[in-house]
Amino acid sequence: MPQANDIFGTAFKNGSAVLMARIVDSAGDYVQQSGIASIKYTVYELDPCRPDSLAAVAGHDAQSLNVADVVFNSLQTGGLWTVDAVGYNFRHEIDVSQNEAFPKAGVQYQVRYEMTPTAGQKTIVRFQLRVI
Repeated sequence: MPQANDIFGTAFKNGSAVLMARIVDSAGDYVQQSGIASIKYTVYELDPCRPDSLAAVAGHDAQSLNVADVVFNSLQTGGLWTVDAVGYNFRHEIDVSQNEAFPKAGVQYQVRYEMTPTAGQKTIVRFQLRVI
């Protein structure tokens, strides 16, 4: 069974972030566009004193994404991907043209993606970003 891990990174205050990952399903196969019915994301400001208290950032709460825009049917390499030579199959650049996603420096944010498959249980992918 695949292991769930948060993906850690850094973002700039009032900036965007390009988030990439290699995502597998419960069988350990790379996710495919045809196997995902929908994707939505939420950016949460985390409170270190109350880890179960998640405050969604305005304009970035349960935002729907076009599956074909963020999931690739084959692994991609190059560009910003420097983790390994295998590649990624998920890439999303958070749109901050209308609402800032990371309005406070010195704060930890969680970007949570919920992928609803065409069959089976949803997949949750989480990025933890320290904002500078």
